[in-house]
Amino acid sequence: MSGETLLEVATLGKRFGGFVALNGVDLRVAAGERVGLIGPNGSGKSTLVNCIAGALRNDTGSVRFAGRRIDGLSGHRRARLGLARSFQLPRPFRSLSVADNIRIPLLYAAADRGRDHHDGAAIARRIDELLDLVGLRAKGGRAPRELTQVEMRKLELARAIAAEPKLLIADEAMAGLSHSEVDEVLALLLRLNERGIAIIMIEHILHAVVSFSQRLAVLVAGVKIADGPPRDVVRNPDVERAYLGE
Repeated sequence: MSGETLLEVATLGKRFGGFVALNGVDLRVAAGERVGLIGPNGSGKSTLVNCIAGALRNDTGSVRFAGRRIDGLSGHRRARLGLARSFQLPRPFRSLSVADNIRIPLLYAAADRGRDHHDGAAIARRIDELLDLVGLRAKGGRAPRELTQVEMRKLELARAIAAEPKLLIADEAMAGLSHSEVDEVLALLLRLNERGIAIIMIEHILHAVVSFSQRLAVLVAGVKIADGPPRDVVRNPDVERAYLGE
């Protein structure tokens, strides 16, 4: 990994009663880096992401973002610092149009940064830019229920990046999509990365995460068992046994 460290997770631990969900997990992400996070079901990926994003509080260890320790901060305060996430199951405002679903996080971002969130023309321009970026410009006036599955994923990503984050955690953004739709989402994530956004991709579609990631980390039973170049990691005997079942 090269470049300035943006996210640093150190010896992170999390228990649920007697169950150890995370055990001494370390993870670093550099500014602008693309990192894949894989592991079998129940490996601790979601728990790790929730501890990073603020949905859960880690029991031990620390999370630092942009040089600041953030474990203990609420999720919305972490978002204000530039840490965003998308969800596997999109959660749009069903009663609002696609464009207005993007308007909401833009208004909050403007208010958080002391900008004039009543500048309707600037907000409208930014909405159009984001709709263009994700390929939904023609659907801005539609309701979310009118979107296809892949379009819903694109809307979810547009909402996540509306506040111009430094790091995006993309949680299974390609689950259930066809091969061509997976390629569409991969291309979109690469465009976001080209804009300087570091991305952690959590994904079960192995060929997609390998082709996207510059580094691949593997969790098994709450322990990180591998971290390195993707094609080296997938050939690691421990990874083959634990993740690929070989």
